[in-house]
Amino acid sequence: MQRRRKSIIGLACLMSAMLLFSSCGKEAEEEKQDTQTQADTEKEEPKEKEGQGNLNIISPQAYSNVDGLTLEPGTYISLIGKEAGTEYWKMVEKGAKQAVSELNSALGYKGEDKIKLNYSGPSESESVDEQINILDEELARYPNAVGIAIIDSNACSVQFDLATENGIPIVAFDSGSDYQGLQSLCATNNTEAAQTAAVNLATALDNKGKVLVFVHDSKSTTARERQSGFADTLAKDYPEVEIAEVVYLDNLEDVKGLLAEKKNQEAKINPEDEKAAQKEDFTDEQAIQYILEQHPDVTGCFTTNVDATQKVLSIVNEMKQSKDTKQAEAAKNLKIIGFDGGEKQMEALENGELEGLVVQNPYGMGYATVIACARSIANQGNEAVVDTGYVWVTKDNMEDKNISRILY
Repeated sequence: MQRRRKSIIGLACLMSAMLLFSSCGKEAEEEKQDTQTQADTEKEEPKEKEGQGNLNIISPQAYSNVDGLTLEPGTYISLIGKEAGTEYWKMVEKGAKQAVSELNSALGYKGEDKIKLNYSGPSESESVDEQINILDEELARYPNAVGIAIIDSNACSVQFDLATENGIPIVAFDSGSDYQGLQSLCATNNTEAAQTAAVNLATALDNKGKVLVFVHDSKSTTARERQSGFADTLAKDYPEVEIAEVVYLDNLEDVKGLLAEKKNQEAKINPEDEKAAQKEDFTDEQAIQYILEQHPDVTGCFTTNVDATQKVLSIVNEMKQSKDTKQAEAAKNLKIIGFDGGEKQMEALENGELEGLVVQNPYGMGYATVIACARSIANQGNEAVVDTGYVWVTKDNMEDKNISRILY
C-alpha cells in the first residue's frame, strides 16, 4: 500500500513537472514570437530620415530626392542667399548640404571627387551691393551652377549675362526676377501664402477694421507678391477690412526725417545747428513706433518676413507697457500675423503675442535648389517653378506632428 502511494505521488510530481515545462516552453515561444513581431515591425517602418517632412511638401516631388541624377566628380555648386547667419538662411544651407551629401553617397564620390557646395550671403541683411560682389567672386571661380536668392529683382542682369556666356546655369530660390535666362525658381507660393494670412487676419478681426502692412523691402519679388496677395484678398473678400498704410522697411528714411524735424522743433533747435537731430539718429523701431502712433485705430498688422515681424513685435510689446493707458490697451488688442518661423517667432506664438505665422520651408528650398542646379548641369531640364511649400501655424496646432516636424 505504501509502495502504491509513492507511485501515485511520483506520477503526480512527474505530471506537474511536465505541465510546468510545457507552460514555460509556451511562454518562451510566445516571447520569441513577440520579439520577432517587433523586429518585423521595425523592418516595415524604417526610421524617417532627417528633414523628410520638409521634403514631402515640395512639388513636384522629383525635387525632393536625388534619384536619377548623375554629375561629374568634383562638380562645384554655389548658393548665394540674402543673408548669411540667421535661422532661416541656416536652414536653407542645411537643406542644400543634405542634398549634396545624398548625391555624393548615391554616386559613390569620396575625397576630391565629392560634389562641392559653397553657401554664402551678405553679412548685412538684404544688402544688394554685397550680394552682387559675392556673385562676382563666385562667377570668377567658374562654378558648374549658381543658385541665388535675388534681393533686387532689377539687379544682377549683367552678372547673369556673363554666367550665360560661360555656360553657368542660374537657378533662383526664395526670390526671383524677370530675367529670361533663369533655369528655375525654387520658392514659396508667396501670393497664396499671403492670401492665407489675409483670410486669418480678417477672421481674427471679425471681418472689419483697419490694418497696417509692414513689408520687408520694396525691391524683391517676394515682397511684391506678399503685399499684393494680401491686399487683393482683402479687397475682394473682406471689403470692411481696410489697409490703413503699407510700410516698406527699406523706405523708413522719410519717417526718420520727420522724427528728427519734430525733435528739433520741440527743442527749438535750428536744423542747421551742429546739435540738431538727424534722421540717422533714429532706428527702424522708432520709425515703426511713430507709424503705429499715427494710426491709433488700427487693430491688425501683417508683417511679411521674420525681420519685419520681430521689429513690429518689439515695439508693440514696449507700447503694452506705456503709461498712456489708451495706447497700452490698443497694443494689447492688436492682432499680428507674421511670416517665417524660428525660435523667437515660436515663443511669441506660444505667448499669444502673434495670432499666427505663415512658415516657409527653407530646408526644402535649399534641398530643391541643389536638385535644380544638378538637373541644369546634367541637361535634364527643369520646372519653371518649384513650389517648396508653407504651413499655417497657430498656438493650437504648433505641436501637431505634421506641423512641428517642418518648423525650425
